[in-house]
Amino acid sequence: MSQENVEIVRRAFDAALREWDRTAAERVLDPAVEFHGTIGGLREGLVSRGLDELERDHQEELEVWGERRLEAEKFIDRGDRVIVLMHEFRRGKGSGIEVEVDTAVIFDVGNGRVVRIQGYLDPVQALEAAGLRG
Repeated sequence: MSQENVEIVRRAFDAALREWDRTAAERVLDPAVEFHGTIGGLREGLVSRGLDELERDHQEELEVWGERRLEAEKFIDRGDRVIVLMHEFRRGKGSGIEVEVDTAVIFDVGNGRVVRIQGYLDPVQALEAAGLRG
């Protein structure tokens, strides 16, 4: 079951974080999925619930960032929890300011779908939150 969860998270990462694809997201995200703003980031503490709010969040990101690349570098299997270590590159739409950073996301899986997503600006903090040492 655990490897199956990694595959679900791979598909969820592509459909919901990298590039928004509503049809693909509906296959792997629970309709009541919660996305928690990145700990250590500007949206820390914010919670988006459901596919409509996640889609809105993606559109808001596109309004701010002229270029945005999220590359998954490693998927760490923890059963019903999968940690994705990733590299982000962003360029401000208006300012042209570039940001490049390594981050992480924890996906919680239940009943074959992602039920919760939590971003971390610090990958070590994400590993610790998942019970691993950085």
